[in-house]
Amino acid sequence: MNARRRTTMACCSALTLALAATACGGDPVSAGGGGKELSGQTLNVAGVWSGAEQKNFQKVLDAFTEKTGAQTRFTSTGDNVSTVVGSKIEGGNAPDVVMVPQVGVLQQFAEKGWLKPLSDKAAGAVDTNYAPVWKEYGSVDGKLYGLYFKAAHKSTVWYSPDAFEQAGVKPPKTYEEMLKSGQAVSDSGLSAFAVAGEDGWTLTDWFENIYLSQAGPEKYDQLAQHQISWTDPSVVKALTTLGTLFSDKKLIAGGQKGALGTDFPGSVEKVFGPEPEAAMVYEGDFVAGIAKDQFGKKIGQDATFFPFPAVTGGKAPVVSGGDAAVVLKDGKNQKAATAFMEYLATPEAAAVWAGAGGFLSPNKKLDLASYGDDTLRETAKSLIDAGDSVRFDMSDQAPASFGGTKGVGEWKLLQDFLRDPSNPAGTAAALEAAAAKAYKG
Repeated sequence: MNARRRTTMACCSALTLALAATACGGDPVSAGGGGKELSGQTLNVAGVWSGAEQKNFQKVLDAFTEKTGAQTRFTSTGDNVSTVVGSKIEGGNAPDVVMVPQVGVLQQFAEKGWLKPLSDKAAGAVDTNYAPVWKEYGSVDGKLYGLYFKAAHKSTVWYSPDAFEQAGVKPPKTYEEMLKSGQAVSDSGLSAFAVAGEDGWTLTDWFENIYLSQAGPEKYDQLAQHQISWTDPSVVKALTTLGTLFSDKKLIAGGQKGALGTDFPGSVEKVFGPEPEAAMVYEGDFVAGIAKDQFGKKIGQDATFFPFPAVTGGKAPVVSGGDAAVVLKDGKNQKAATAFMEYLATPEAAAVWAGAGGFLSPNKKLDLASYGDDTLRETAKSLIDAGDSVRFDMSDQAPASFGGTKGVGEWKLLQDFLRDPSNPAGTAAALEAAAAKAYKG
């Protein structure tokens, strides 16, 4: 659902080019020769996806089976992918391929010696089909281990057009306007936002969008690499801005307590489910997949988005993320794993999920027409238009113990902040203490 990486300075415009060139088309590369030579083998894949995302990824796995004859088995790890995969390796039951949602975790796996570099064929497909920035995301010490199959545009606020119409508001252009519109929505009988406080990663995304817009891309890069402290005034300012929303019970469905008991799929349900409690839910483009698959919403009509708005005079932020496929050395089906990676590098594989929704591909050979609706194409365009200001999810670039583990680090501290947003400077100090420990380790 998220995705993490180390440096953001290097060719962020390449991310834009990756999606700008999506309409290029191109011949699919066959996986493992295109025969049924993998019949009788079972490929074990692990990843964070559940619900609609797991169902849609299963379509990709089924297409691989159809192409190669290999059977597949998917294991959902939940958010603690690092812990689950580590215990499976120790128990002699390593999956063959893991879909890694954090660059910090990919680096950790590589440093532990768990990963096998991509085959020459898969690496060649990355060179041909992807912008250079995605190769950098997937590389550790000059070796390419990760293939980015799924990207995310994490600067989209999804809303119910009916709720906006009822409240007499239009999509806002600034953060301040968004809170004002939220008050109007609240006055009309619905809460403004469903916040998925039970899942700490959603709170990091809130912070990152505010920080990128308010502090700017250079500061964002410095904080992402821990070159400045989390006690920097820019961090306190962003937390203060976020606290304005978190402290207003009228704006959040169920107040702070309700938000802390709401997971990500639940937050989408509170806006697009059968009994709406809120008008808006902030999260990435993958909200569309859940609204469509689980609640039958027509994207662009019953459910649509506006870009995360500019904060206090800054530029509108565009934060990206992604999931990288990696091959584990200890997996028992290396041949099937290699063929699967080669398949995932093709536009053919990306097109399977693109048509289902809740998905963006960084594969520039994927035809934009593969996306199932205009809203998804618009989401891709929004990412493209951001140019050099695109930045990769900050918490995904951090060591997993700080930016990517349930119950600790940034996830936990921002949940504490949601519970009591009265002391932004205290939260910043706690974040710095946790970051200092994690980056040292």
